Amino acid sequence: MGEKTGALEQKLEELKEEYSKTKANKKTNYHLGLLRAKISETKKDIVASKKRMHGEGFFIKKTGDATVALVGFPSAGKSSLINVIANTRSKTAQYAFTTTQIIPGTMIHKDAHIQVFDMPGLIEDAHLGKGGGRMVIAAAKSADLIVFVIDVNQTHQFEKLMAELAALEININKKKPLIQIVERITGGIDIEVDKSGLPEEDIKEILIGLGIHNATISIWGKVSDDELISIISGRAIYMRAILALNKIDTNREYEKIAQELRDRYKIEVVPISATNQTNIPQLKDRIYANLGIITVYLKPRTGDEKLKPMILGTGATIENAAKKFHTKLADELNCAIINGPSAKFANQKVGAEHELKEGDVITFIKNK
Repeated sequence: MGEKTGALEQKLEELKEEYSKTKANKKTNYHLGLLRAKISETKKDIVASKKRMHGEGFFIKKTGDATVALVGFPSAGKSSLINVIANTRSKTAQYAFTTTQIIPGTMIHKDAHIQVFDMPGLIEDAHLGKGGGRMVIAAAKSADLIVFVIDVNQTHQFEKLMAELAALEININKKKPLIQIVERITGGIDIEVDKSGLPEEDIKEILIGLGIHNATISIWGKVSDDELISIISGRAIYMRAILALNKIDTNREYEKIAQELRDRYKIEVVPISATNQTNIPQLKDRIYANLGIITVYLKPRTGDEKLKPMILGTGATIENAAKKFHTKLADELNCAIINGPSAKFANQKVGAEHELKEGDVITFIKNK
């Protein structure tokens, strides 16, 4: 393992030397982009190799209907927050580096069981492995939603957090451009659809630089050269996130600060005080809304049995609900009776394609 780390470190130095000797101009711009990608990947490999030598890492067992990661710098108030939104007691104190392990809890909201993780605090250069940052971010990537927890008096830390994630090619609240590549044996590179905004010769150069010499590529959306490199090489991660602006009880200007963050970063900001439990219900609502889930309820055709909640993705249909209830039910389904927001009237009969909404009550009707 030590020899492998040494070889990676030598490779990193060679890449850095090549990068420093390459003059930046239009012809070399994309080659420099490829070198940046290789330098970034090699740095990650070095950190991963060293961590494997020491047997370090976090293991997360996902449970519940969705998973949320609380991410922030030390002393931002993550531990206090998980204590008030989930059924756990995370250690808190008035000094940095209190949490040194991932603390799980469960937030029950609208009958959904949402797993919440209090992640160890990140520090500057976390993307290079400092303070175990690479492991923390790797664990956070398994979540369905990131909730950034920022001290209202330390908002500069949010810019640093975004920079740390960007260095690991994690894109926050950005829609992933649709890119399709079909490789073949011969024929060179054909560009069938190009809405990237990049010159065709630059796209071809990037593909060749990544070892793709014969392929058809289609790009449906704007994309930068670095982002295209990141997506094609399989390193790009796209995640949803909101920001919990904590400790607002200590700063009267919190509304102004929250709006500045919204305008600058185009992110949803919920001002809160975990200590005083201010706006905690609103934060729970926004976490739920940003997870892209809905809760519907199953009602038996006869009897007064208690309604059974079911968690589905936004846009789910009767067919999706039937399949989740039982794999065979979708094949045996005749129709369903719906009451609730998606129904035009009480006890509406609908087919398998009917789209459900939050709070619907469903009764499945099988074929006779």
